[in-house]
Amino acid sequence: MAQDNAAFCGVPEGVPGEAKAPPVPPRRRGAGTRKRQRYVEKDGKCNVQHGNVRETYRYLTDIFTTLVDLKWRFSLLVFILAYAVTWLFFGLIWWFIAYCRGDLDHLEDHAWTPCVNNLNGFVSAFLFSIETETTIGYGHRVITDKCPEGIVLLLLQAILGSMVNAFMVGCMFVKISQPNKRAETLVFSSHAVVSLRDDRLCLMFRVGDLRDSHIVEASIRAKLIKSKQTQEGEFIPLDQTDLSVGFETGDDRLFLVSPLIISHEIDERSPFWDVSRHQLEKDDFEIVVILEGMVEATGMTCQARSSYLADEVLWGHRFTPLLSLEEGFYEVDYGGFHQTVPVPTPACSARQLAAAAARRDAHLYWSIPSRLDQPLEEAAAAEGGGDPDTPQESNGTLASPEAR
Repeated sequence: MAQDNAAFCGVPEGVPGEAKAPPVPPRRRGAGTRKRQRYVEKDGKCNVQHGNVRETYRYLTDIFTTLVDLKWRFSLLVFILAYAVTWLFFGLIWWFIAYCRGDLDHLEDHAWTPCVNNLNGFVSAFLFSIETETTIGYGHRVITDKCPEGIVLLLLQAILGSMVNAFMVGCMFVKISQPNKRAETLVFSSHAVVSLRDDRLCLMFRVGDLRDSHIVEASIRAKLIKSKQTQEGEFIPLDQTDLSVGFETGDDRLFLVSPLIISHEIDERSPFWDVSRHQLEKDDFEIVVILEGMVEATGMTCQARSSYLADEVLWGHRFTPLLSLEEGFYEVDYGGFHQTVPVPTPACSARQLAAAAARRDAHLYWSIPSRLDQPLEEAAAAEGGGDPDTPQESNGTLASPEAR
Protein backbone atom coordinates (compact mmCIF):
# COMPACT_ATOMS: atom_id res chain seq x y z
CA MET A 1 0.00 0.00 0.00
CA ALA A 2 2.78 2.41 0.84
CA GLN A 3 4.40 1.64 -2.51
CA ASP A 4 1.17 2.44 -4.35
CA ASN A 5 0.77 5.72 -2.50
CA ALA A 6 4.34 6.68 -3.24
CA ALA A 7 3.82 5.84 -6.90
CA PHE A 8 0.74 8.01 -7.18
CA CYS A 9 2.54 10.93 -5.48
CA GLY A 10 5.49 10.64 -7.79
CA VAL A 11 7.99 9.78 -5.06
CA PRO A 12 10.56 7.07 -5.88
CA GLU A 13 10.51 4.20 -3.46
CA GLY A 14 13.65 2.83 -1.93
CA VAL A 15 15.21 -0.21 -3.55
CA PRO A 16 14.57 -3.39 -1.52
CA GLY A 17 17.63 -4.69 0.18
CA GLU A 18 19.51 -1.43 -0.24
CA ALA A 19 21.47 -0.32 2.81
CA LYS A 20 19.84 2.51 4.71
CA ALA A 21 21.51 5.87 4.59
CA PRO A 22 22.69 7.36 7.87
CA PRO A 23 20.28 9.72 9.59
CA VAL A 24 20.33 13.10 7.93
CA PRO A 25 20.90 16.15 10.12
CA PRO A 26 18.04 18.59 10.61
CA ARG A 27 17.48 21.12 7.86
CA ARG A 28 19.24 24.44 8.12
CA ARG A 29 17.63 27.56 6.84
CA GLY A 30 19.53 29.94 4.63
CA ALA A 31 22.02 32.31 6.11
CA GLY A 32 19.87 35.29 5.10
CA THR A 33 16.78 34.12 7.01
CA ARG A 34 16.19 35.09 10.61
CA LYS A 35 15.84 32.25 13.09
CA ARG A 36 12.39 32.08 14.62
CA GLN A 37 12.09 33.16 18.24
CA ARG A 38 10.83 30.31 20.37
CA TYR A 39 7.57 30.67 22.26
CA VAL A 40 8.53 27.78 24.57
CA GLU A 41 12.14 26.74 25.06
CA LYS A 42 13.27 23.13 24.73
CA ASP A 43 13.54 22.86 28.51
CA GLY A 44 9.93 24.01 28.92
CA LYS A 45 10.46 27.62 29.95
CA CYS A 46 7.97 30.03 28.41
CA ASN A 47 9.86 32.75 26.56
CA VAL A 48 7.38 35.51 27.45
CA GLN A 49 8.05 38.57 29.60
CA HIS A 50 5.32 40.82 30.97
CA GLY A 51 5.96 44.51 30.54
CA ASN A 52 4.12 47.74 31.41
CA VAL A 53 2.03 46.05 34.11
CA ARG A 54 0.41 48.93 35.92
CA GLU A 55 -1.86 47.06 38.32
CA THR A 56 1.01 45.73 40.41
CA TYR A 57 -1.18 45.72 43.51
CA ARG A 58 -2.71 42.49 42.23
CA TYR A 59 0.52 40.70 43.11
CA LEU A 60 0.15 41.80 46.73
CA THR A 61 -3.44 40.57 46.96
CA ASP A 62 -2.05 37.07 46.38
CA ILE A 63 1.13 37.51 48.40
CA PHE A 64 1.48 33.79 49.15
CA THR A 65 1.69 32.81 45.46
CA THR A 66 3.95 35.79 44.80
CA LEU A 67 6.43 34.60 47.44
CA VAL A 68 6.30 31.03 46.17
CA ASP A 69 6.97 32.15 42.59
CA LEU A 70 10.05 34.16 43.59
CA LYS A 71 13.50 32.85 42.81
CA TRP A 72 15.27 31.03 45.58
CA ARG A 73 17.68 33.85 46.42
CA PHE A 74 14.81 36.29 46.86
CA SER A 75 12.74 33.76 48.81
CA LEU A 76 15.58 33.19 51.26
CA LEU A 77 16.07 36.95 51.57
CA VAL A 78 12.38 37.46 52.39
CA PHE A 79 12.50 34.53 54.84
CA ILE A 80 15.43 36.02 56.75
CA LEU A 81 14.05 39.55 56.69
CA ALA A 82 10.63 38.44 57.95
CA TYR A 83 12.12 37.05 61.17
CA ALA A 84 14.82 39.69 61.58
CA VAL A 85 12.37 42.57 61.21
CA THR A 86 9.88 41.14 63.70
CA TRP A 87 12.62 40.42 66.23
CA LEU A 88 14.01 43.94 65.87
CA PHE A 89 10.56 45.52 65.98
CA PHE A 90 9.47 43.80 69.18
CA GLY A 91 12.93 44.20 70.69
CA LEU A 92 12.63 47.93 70.14
CA ILE A 93 9.22 47.95 71.87
CA TRP A 94 10.60 45.99 74.86
CA TRP A 95 13.46 48.46 75.17
CA PHE A 96 11.03 51.41 74.87
CA ILE A 97 8.83 50.01 77.68
CA ALA A 98 11.86 49.57 79.91
CA TYR A 99 13.05 53.09 79.10
CA CYS A 100 9.67 54.68 79.81
CA ARG A 101 9.24 52.83 83.12
CA GLY A 102 12.71 53.83 84.27
CA ASP A 103 14.02 50.29 84.48
CA LEU A 104 17.28 51.32 82.81
CA ASP A 105 17.89 53.91 85.57
CA HIS A 106 17.47 51.34 88.38
CA LEU A 107 19.71 48.58 87.19
CA GLU A 108 21.61 48.43 90.52
CA ASP A 109 18.52 48.94 92.67
CA HIS A 110 17.51 45.53 93.95
CA ALA A 111 14.33 46.88 95.49
CA TRP A 112 13.06 48.00 92.08
CA THR A 113 10.77 45.60 90.18
CA PRO A 114 11.43 45.98 86.45
CA CYS A 115 9.14 44.91 83.62
CA VAL A 116 11.68 42.32 82.48
CA ASN A 117 14.38 41.05 84.78
CA ASN A 118 17.98 41.43 83.57
CA LEU A 119 17.03 43.73 80.67
CA ASN A 120 19.76 46.40 80.71
CA GLY A 121 19.80 47.78 77.14
CA PHE A 122 18.69 47.38 73.56
CA VAL A 123 20.82 44.28 72.94
CA SER A 124 19.29 42.42 75.87
CA ALA A 125 15.83 43.59 74.74
CA PHE A 126 16.53 42.21 71.27
CA LEU A 127 17.66 38.87 72.74
CA PHE A 128 14.54 38.73 74.90
CA SER A 129 12.41 39.34 71.79
CA ILE A 130 14.09 36.39 70.05
CA GLU A 131 13.55 34.14 73.11
CA THR A 132 9.90 35.13 73.31
CA GLU A 133 9.04 34.65 69.64
CA THR A 134 10.96 31.40 69.23
CA THR A 135 9.82 30.12 72.69
CA ILE A 136 13.42 29.31 73.64
CA GLY A 137 13.12 30.50 77.23
CA TYR A 138 16.65 30.39 78.64
CA GLY A 139 15.32 31.62 81.99
CA HIS A 140 17.74 34.52 82.51
CA ARG A 141 15.35 37.23 81.30
CA VAL A 142 11.83 36.85 82.63
CA ILE A 143 8.82 39.16 82.53
CA THR A 144 7.35 40.13 85.91
CA ASP A 145 3.72 40.45 87.01
CA LYS A 146 4.11 44.16 87.79
CA CYS A 147 4.11 45.14 84.10
CA PRO A 148 0.63 44.89 82.46
CA GLU A 149 1.81 46.54 79.25
CA GLY A 150 4.55 43.90 79.00
CA ILE A 151 2.02 41.11 79.47
CA VAL A 152 -0.10 42.50 76.60
CA LEU A 153 3.00 42.82 74.40
CA LEU A 154 4.02 39.26 75.26
CA LEU A 155 0.65 37.93 74.14
CA LEU A 156 0.73 40.00 70.97
CA GLN A 157 4.25 38.85 70.04
CA ALA A 158 3.37 35.22 70.68
CA ILE A 159 0.35 35.41 68.36
CA LEU A 160 2.07 37.37 65.61
CA GLY A 161 5.15 35.20 65.88
CA SER A 162 3.04 32.08 65.33
CA MET A 163 1.45 33.70 62.28
CA VAL A 164 4.85 34.61 60.83
CA ASN A 165 6.08 31.06 61.45
CA ALA A 166 3.04 29.51 59.78
CA PHE A 167 3.23 31.83 56.77
CA MET A 168 6.96 31.62 56.12
CA VAL A 169 7.33 27.91 56.86
CA GLY A 170 4.31 27.26 54.63
CA CYS A 171 5.87 29.23 51.79
CA MET A 172 9.16 27.40 52.09
CA PHE A 173 7.46 24.00 52.33
CA VAL A 174 5.37 24.63 49.21
CA LYS A 175 8.40 25.93 47.33
CA ILE A 176 10.53 22.94 48.33
CA SER A 177 7.83 20.42 47.48
CA GLN A 178 7.03 21.92 44.08
CA PRO A 179 7.29 19.20 41.41
CA ASN A 180 9.20 21.43 39.00
CA LYS A 181 12.33 19.35 39.32
CA ARG A 182 10.30 16.20 38.66
CA ALA A 183 9.84 17.49 35.12
CA GLU A 184 13.62 17.30 34.65
CA THR A 185 13.33 13.50 34.37
CA LEU A 186 10.49 13.68 31.82
CA VAL A 187 12.23 13.84 28.46
CA PHE A 188 11.07 14.64 24.94
CA SER A 189 12.79 13.68 21.71
CA SER A 190 14.95 16.42 20.23
CA HIS A 191 13.13 16.16 16.88
CA ALA A 192 9.66 15.33 15.64
CA VAL A 193 9.22 13.16 12.54
CA VAL A 194 6.71 12.76 9.73
CA SER A 195 6.26 9.34 8.16
CA LEU A 196 3.62 6.80 7.18
CA ARG A 197 1.69 4.79 9.74
CA ASP A 198 -0.91 2.41 8.34
CA ASP A 199 -0.73 4.26 5.01
CA ARG A 200 -1.46 7.62 6.65
CA LEU A 201 0.94 10.48 7.17
CA CYS A 202 1.54 11.09 10.89
CA LEU A 203 3.49 13.66 12.87
CA MET A 204 5.24 11.89 15.75
CA PHE A 205 7.46 12.66 18.73
CA ARG A 206 8.71 10.55 21.63
CA VAL A 207 8.33 11.02 25.41
CA GLY A 208 9.92 9.10 28.26
CA ASP A 209 10.25 8.99 32.05
CA LEU A 210 13.71 8.35 33.49
CA ARG A 211 12.52 7.57 37.03
CA ASP A 212 11.27 4.26 38.41
CA SER A 213 8.42 6.07 40.20
CA HIS A 214 5.75 6.67 37.62
CA ILE A 215 3.57 9.61 36.63
CA VAL A 216 -0.04 8.82 37.50
CA GLU A 217 -2.89 9.88 35.18
CA ALA A 218 -0.43 11.14 32.59
CA SER A 219 -1.91 12.98 29.61
CA ILE A 220 -0.37 14.63 26.58
CA ARG A 221 -1.40 17.68 24.55
CA ALA A 222 0.04 19.40 21.51
CA LYS A 223 -0.54 22.88 20.11
CA LEU A 224 0.51 24.53 16.88
CA ILE A 225 1.80 28.08 17.39
CA LYS A 226 1.64 30.04 14.15
CA SER A 227 0.73 33.58 13.17
CA LYS A 228 -2.21 33.96 10.82
CA GLN A 229 -4.38 36.58 9.18
CA THR A 230 -8.16 36.32 9.16
CA GLN A 231 -10.39 36.93 6.16
CA GLU A 232 -11.25 40.33 7.62
CA GLY A 233 -7.58 41.32 7.60
CA GLU A 234 -6.95 40.90 11.34
CA PHE A 235 -3.43 39.68 12.09
CA ILE A 236 -3.25 37.20 14.99
CA PRO A 237 0.32 36.67 16.21
CA LEU A 238 1.11 33.30 17.77
CA ASP A 239 -2.32 31.80 17.13
CA GLN A 240 -2.80 28.50 18.99
CA THR A 241 -4.38 25.48 17.29
CA ASP A 242 -4.93 22.11 18.94
CA LEU A 243 -3.26 19.08 17.37
CA SER A 244 -5.21 15.91 18.01
CA VAL A 245 -3.07 13.26 19.70
CA GLY A 246 -5.90 10.86 20.52
CA PHE A 247 -8.34 12.84 22.64
CA GLU A 248 -11.35 11.27 20.89
CA THR A 249 -10.04 7.72 21.35
CA GLY A 250 -8.37 8.17 24.75
CA ASP A 251 -4.87 7.68 23.35
CA ASP A 252 -3.82 10.98 24.94
CA ARG A 253 -3.95 9.29 28.37
CA LEU A 254 -0.60 7.57 28.79
CA PHE A 255 0.76 4.66 30.78
CA LEU A 256 4.27 6.05 30.82
CA VAL A 257 6.30 3.07 32.03
CA SER A 258 8.53 2.96 28.95
CA PRO A 259 9.12 5.56 26.22
CA LEU A 260 6.10 6.13 24.00
CA ILE A 261 5.76 7.58 20.51
CA ILE A 262 2.93 10.12 20.37
CA SER A 263 1.26 10.30 16.97
CA HIS A 264 -0.82 13.03 15.37
CA GLU A 265 -2.63 11.69 12.33
CA ILE A 266 -2.62 14.26 9.52
CA ASP A 267 -6.23 14.13 8.31
CA GLU A 268 -8.66 16.71 6.94
CA ARG A 269 -9.00 18.27 10.42
CA SER A 270 -5.26 18.69 10.85
CA PRO A 271 -3.60 22.04 10.07
CA PHE A 272 -0.94 20.04 8.18
CA TRP A 273 -3.50 18.56 5.74
CA ASP A 274 -2.16 20.59 2.79
CA VAL A 275 1.50 20.70 3.87
CA SER A 276 3.99 18.80 1.73
CA ARG A 277 7.64 18.20 2.37
CA HIS A 278 8.64 21.19 0.24
CA GLN A 279 6.19 23.45 2.08
CA LEU A 280 7.35 22.20 5.46
CA GLU A 281 10.92 23.24 4.69
CA LYS A 282 9.75 26.81 3.99
CA ASP A 283 7.08 27.06 6.68
CA ASP A 284 7.45 28.92 9.98
CA PHE A 285 5.69 27.50 13.02
CA GLU A 286 6.23 25.98 16.44
CA ILE A 287 4.69 22.87 17.97
CA VAL A 288 4.35 22.99 21.77
CA VAL A 289 3.88 19.65 23.55
CA ILE A 290 2.66 19.45 27.15
CA LEU A 291 2.83 16.38 29.39
CA GLU A 292 0.83 16.49 32.64
CA GLY A 293 0.31 14.04 35.46
CA MET A 294 0.54 13.45 39.20
CA VAL A 295 3.79 12.53 40.90
CA GLU A 296 3.36 9.09 42.42
CA ALA A 297 5.46 9.89 45.50
CA THR A 298 3.74 13.17 46.48
CA GLY A 299 0.43 13.26 44.61
CA MET A 300 1.18 16.77 43.28
CA THR A 301 0.51 17.73 39.68
CA CYS A 302 3.56 17.96 37.45
CA GLN A 303 3.82 19.49 33.99
CA ALA A 304 6.65 19.11 31.47
CA ARG A 305 6.84 21.11 28.25
CA SER A 306 8.93 21.22 25.11
CA SER A 307 8.63 22.54 21.58
CA TYR A 308 9.65 21.83 17.99
CA LEU A 309 10.35 24.45 15.34
CA ALA A 310 9.72 23.79 11.67
CA ASP A 311 13.38 22.87 11.06
CA GLU A 312 13.20 20.35 13.92
CA VAL A 313 10.52 18.28 12.14
CA LEU A 314 12.18 15.59 10.00
CA TRP A 315 10.13 14.44 7.03
CA GLY A 316 10.59 10.79 6.09
CA HIS A 317 12.09 9.64 9.38
CA ARG A 318 11.11 7.14 12.05
CA PHE A 319 12.26 6.67 15.64
CA THR A 320 14.51 3.72 16.40
CA PRO A 321 13.14 1.03 18.78
CA LEU A 322 14.37 1.18 22.37
CA LEU A 323 12.65 -1.74 24.08
CA SER A 324 14.24 -5.18 24.17
CA LEU A 325 13.22 -8.39 25.92
CA GLU A 326 15.75 -9.72 28.39
CA GLU A 327 15.56 -12.62 30.81
CA GLY A 328 12.51 -11.92 32.94
CA PHE A 329 12.20 -8.18 32.17
CA TYR A 330 12.11 -5.54 29.47
CA GLU A 331 15.08 -3.24 29.04
CA VAL A 332 14.94 0.32 27.67
CA ASP A 333 18.07 1.63 25.96
CA TYR A 334 17.89 5.41 26.37
CA GLY A 335 21.06 5.78 24.35
CA GLY A 336 18.97 5.86 21.18
CA PHE A 337 16.10 7.92 22.56
CA HIS A 338 16.67 10.79 20.11
CA GLN A 339 17.83 8.71 17.16
CA THR A 340 15.82 8.48 13.96
CA VAL A 341 16.28 6.56 10.69
CA PRO A 342 15.13 7.60 7.21
CA VAL A 343 12.23 5.63 5.75
CA PRO A 344 10.51 5.83 2.34
CA THR A 345 7.79 8.47 2.66
CA PRO A 346 5.80 10.30 -0.02
CA ALA A 347 6.81 13.93 -0.36
CA CYS A 348 3.28 15.08 -1.19
CA SER A 349 0.75 16.42 1.28
CA ALA A 350 -1.76 14.25 3.13
CA ARG A 351 -4.55 15.64 0.92
CA GLN A 352 -2.73 14.59 -2.24
CA LEU A 353 -1.96 11.21 -0.70
CA ALA A 354 -5.63 10.65 0.13
CA ALA A 355 -6.68 11.70 -3.39
CA ALA A 356 -4.14 9.29 -4.89
CA ALA A 357 -5.49 6.47 -2.71
CA ALA A 358 -9.05 7.32 -3.77
CA ARG A 359 -8.07 7.20 -7.46
CA ARG A 360 -6.36 3.87 -6.96
CA ASP A 361 -9.38 2.41 -5.17
CA ALA A 362 -11.71 3.70 -7.90
CA HIS A 363 -9.52 2.14 -10.57
CA LEU A 364 -9.61 -1.22 -8.79
CA TYR A 365 -13.38 -0.97 -8.30
CA TRP A 366 -14.13 -0.54 -12.02
CA SER A 367 -11.50 -2.95 -13.32
CA ILE A 368 -12.42 -6.01 -11.24
CA PRO A 369 -16.11 -6.38 -12.43
CA SER A 370 -15.17 -5.98 -16.10
CA ARG A 371 -12.62 -8.77 -15.82
CA LEU A 372 -15.19 -11.02 -14.15
CA ASP A 373 -17.67 -10.44 -17.00
CA GLN A 374 -15.24 -11.48 -19.72
CA PRO A 375 -15.50 -15.29 -19.09
CA LEU A 376 -19.33 -15.06 -19.08
CA GLU A 377 -19.45 -13.29 -22.43
CA GLU A 378 -16.98 -15.75 -23.96
CA ALA A 379 -19.04 -18.70 -22.71
CA ALA A 380 -22.26 -17.24 -24.10
CA ALA A 381 -20.67 -16.65 -27.48
CA ALA A 382 -19.31 -20.20 -27.57
CA GLU A 383 -22.73 -21.74 -26.91
CA GLY A 384 -24.26 -19.61 -29.68
CA GLY A 385 -27.48 -19.34 -27.79
CA GLY A 386 -27.89 -15.63 -28.35
CA ASP A 387 -28.78 -13.42 -31.27
CA PRO A 388 -25.82 -11.27 -32.23
CA ASP A 389 -28.25 -8.35 -32.76
CA THR A 390 -29.76 -8.76 -29.26
CA PRO A 391 -28.31 -6.37 -26.68
CA GLN A 392 -26.32 -8.19 -24.04
CA GLU A 393 -25.78 -7.38 -20.37
CA SER A 394 -22.39 -6.04 -19.37
CA ASN A 395 -21.52 -5.43 -15.72
CA GLY A 396 -25.15 -6.13 -14.87
CA THR A 397 -26.49 -3.38 -17.21
CA LEU A 398 -28.58 -3.86 -20.35
CA ALA A 399 -27.10 -2.15 -23.38
CA SER A 400 -29.09 0.82 -24.69
CA PRO A 401 -30.74 0.67 -28.17
CA GLU A 402 -28.31 3.32 -29.39
CA ALA A 403 -25.44 0.97 -28.67
CA ARG A 404 -26.91 -1.81 -30.81
